[in-house]
Amino acid sequence: MDVNVALEKRRAYRSLTNVEISDEIVEKLGKAAQLMPSCFNKQPWRFVFVKDDPNLNRLKEEALNEGNRWAKESSMIIAVFTKKDLDCVIKDREYYMFDTGMAVSAILLRATELDLVAHPIAGYSPEKVKEILEIPDEYTVITLLIIGKKNAEIPDYFDDWKRKAESTRPERLKLKEFVFTNKFRS
Repeated sequence: MDVNVALEKRRAYRSLTNVEISDEIVEKLGKAAQLMPSCFNKQPWRFVFVKDDPNLNRLKEEALNEGNRWAKESSMIIAVFTKKDLDCVIKDREYYMFDTGMAVSAILLRATELDLVAHPIAGYSPEKVKEILEIPDEYTVITLLIIGKKNAEIPDYFDDWKRKAESTRPERLKLKEFVFTNKFRS
């Protein structure tokens, strides 16, 4: 799949159906992250791919906020985490979050290419995620990636906002609102 096609096709759908996640899929998603750039190639990202395990159910039942009830239909959850001392700190510039974000972008696009949905969420308990997955306290859990297959049927419990988002790409900022040439203009 062409990169531009993956960018256009990628969506954070919530209406999911379960699909088998093989070790090969985990490897392909991991390799996508592995190839991304980072400051001095430090690769500060860390991932726990949770599938076919009692921990997947525990994450769904104990770590997700009520607003992410839809994520209980996922096939896998990837915990994304890092810590500052895994990457460059140049004067006051800390790169660990930026570099990890680039690796996550690669996973999102590769999942799209594999005909999967990879939906990053913020509605979860980082403390519960750390407890369930045995992630040491010094790490920052940045996001959970909810992985599944898009379901054409929208669940009855979706509110109007979620129903609309499933059928129509949410509006994006216009380029002129965030792309500037030669200098910033407010």
